[in-house]
Amino acid sequence: MLAPHAEVHVFDAMPSLARKFLLAGRGGLNITHGEEFASFINRFGDAREKLRPALEAFTPQQVRDWAAGLGIETFEGSSHRIFPRQMKASPLLRAWIQRLGRAGVSFHMKHKWRGWSDDGGLVFETPEGERRFRAAATVLALGGASWPRLGSDGGWVPLLAEKGIRINELKPANCGFDVTWSAHLKARFAGAPVKSVALEFGGTRIKGDFIVTETGIEGGAVYALSAALRDEIASNGKALLTVDLAPDRDEARLVHDLERPQGKSSMANFLRKVAGIEGAKAALLREAGPDLPWDPTQLMKRIKHLELTLTAPRPIAEAISSAGGVALDALGTDYVTSIPGVFAAGEMLDWEAPTGGYLLTACLATGRAAGLGAVNYLARTR
Repeated sequence: MLAPHAEVHVFDAMPSLARKFLLAGRGGLNITHGEEFASFINRFGDAREKLRPALEAFTPQQVRDWAAGLGIETFEGSSHRIFPRQMKASPLLRAWIQRLGRAGVSFHMKHKWRGWSDDGGLVFETPEGERRFRAAATVLALGGASWPRLGSDGGWVPLLAEKGIRINELKPANCGFDVTWSAHLKARFAGAPVKSVALEFGGTRIKGDFIVTETGIEGGAVYALSAALRDEIASNGKALLTVDLAPDRDEARLVHDLERPQGKSSMANFLRKVAGIEGAKAALLREAGPDLPWDPTQLMKRIKHLELTLTAPRPIAEAISSAGGVALDALGTDYVTSIPGVFAAGEMLDWEAPTGGYLLTACLATGRAAGLGAVNYLARTR
């Protein structure tokens, strides 16, 4: 509930609202996740306890209820990911904006925030020149630094840092990685999906798919390990990612299959017939060395323990999301910054999570918590 007589103004640097939200919905808007909350909260890693009150106050089920209140039915897929029934972001966004408009919220497009004036007013750059606006309370939800063409360019970092707000370095999250490929693999398989594999790093094993790119690898299974891989590269200059190209066969079964008589088959045909290794998988297998061992045990080891050397994360502008930002322990429990009446929420805060609905849920939950913090601040100071 808004504080009595409060006016709400939303300023956006772009010509239209929520462009990154719409991008998130390009593949169906995975808005939240249906797993048990104890597992859900652990997806936020070291930030989970700081985020817990906001996430407990606006759970995945409450995200679904909120969408339903806007006339958007959701469903839970086989992987427990939750989507709007229409598999689109635009109907939900349109209903959301309409409801806010009916509640009296004013929207101001093409207003890029440039900090504060000497008297504490908000300063915006607009096509008509500089505009200043005096706010009794401010909620900053400026995004991280991924997808800068949609507005989240991290330009706010120096504006807050000069006010003494502690900012941790912005880093790519849910990102791809560079691998030094051979010319043959880049020419033949850049853009090819690698399906039904398992990736392992740091004791965590993820089954899924990834994509070979000209510069390295990207995709869902990679994103799930990206934080640990990124940090390993930062510490040691590289990360060794283990790929199991036949995750549905244990080692003994695969050795047994590879012991079949090869007859006149080439190695390529033999691997295709007995192990389902072909295309991009076969090319990856040969990246470890062009001469594959004929010994079944040695060949099994290469198939199930193929190592890829990752040399760098892809640039933050290419990442799905970003880590770093306003330090969570520099905020109050209501997401207030060290500046009285100024609150912060969403991806500009220093937390990260995998794809799968976690990112949007935490953005919504922290936005709600910061908004309530602003309401309570107005109630105390008026």
